[in-house]
Amino acid sequence: MVTAARNADTAVKPVSQPFSWPIRVYYEDTDAGGVVFYANYLGFMERARTEWLRALGFEQPEMAATDGVLFVVHAVNIKYLKPSRFNDSLQVTVEVVNVGGSRIRFLQQVLRGNEEIARAEIEVVCVSSDTFRPVRMPDALHTTIEKRWNEKRE
Repeated sequence: MVTAARNADTAVKPVSQPFSWPIRVYYEDTDAGGVVFYANYLGFMERARTEWLRALGFEQPEMAATDGVLFVVHAVNIKYLKPSRFNDSLQVTVEVVNVGGSRIRFLQQVLRGNEEIARAEIEVVCVSSDTFRPVRMPDALHTTIEKRWNEKRE
């Protein structure tokens, strides 16, 4: 598995253990050429981040209702390395690269076995569900993420 991604001019090194979520490629995920349509990889990554958050014990609808916050994608840098096709069994990883008060930067990979299919650096921002302006993420979530992130750095 790749442990670093490179964007324009900086190396990004994840510091947390990867969370992995299985994805099966359905016919609806493919384009006229029979390969996964490029935008669908972002959907696969979104699913994996949702399941990562759930595995930490946090549900997005509950945070919206009780804390008045949502997570939105702020930036994406993605590289498509190999095609995947109908019925492929993929793993989508989620690794925290950096965590701040309102932002989380992830390295995500789509893998078919040991083959890297796609890699993305994705930054999400916690925003108010009313104003859509950045706000500090709920303390319980921030503490959980930061604790796990710091454990992996040591």
